[in-house]
Amino acid sequence: MPLNSLDKTDYSILNYLQNNGRASNVQLADHLNLSETPSWRRHKRLEVDGIIKNYQANLDRRKLGFDILAFVQVMFSVHTDDTPEKFEQIIKDVPEILSCHNITGEADYMLVIVSENLETYEKLLRLTLRRLPGVTSIKSNLSMREVKNTASLPLLDSKM
Repeated sequence: MPLNSLDKTDYSILNYLQNNGRASNVQLADHLNLSETPSWRRHKRLEVDGIIKNYQANLDRRKLGFDILAFVQVMFSVHTDDTPEKFEQIIKDVPEILSCHNITGEADYMLVIVSENLETYEKLLRLTLRRLPGVTSIKSNLSMREVKNTASLPLLDSKM
């Protein structure tokens, strides 16, 4: 679905669901001042078109024992073979790695990693990351305090 085909109601649905992912169709319809059937159809269209990718609960990592949040820059020495693709495939299967981005600048990749403590983080670095194909350098920055953490997109009123 082209971005310009989204209307005010579509943006209202997206904004509402970003903050109320467990909302029922009845609640969504009430919020939109629509009957349930048109509300459901619009919601379903946004899912089918891939604008709404999935739903998940936002968990408190610290309450679940993940006290370390690390931002990790990974550098490669060789970029000409299939090493980056091998690296990316392996990264996808490491559950502690929450996100991986191929970036510009000094590093090739930026990872966001959670770990229970410094000991388990060091073990992940030593036994997993340093052994990945192509990796020549790793720089870690540990979060001291989380100021903001959201997955909600800034769907501005100007689009509505």
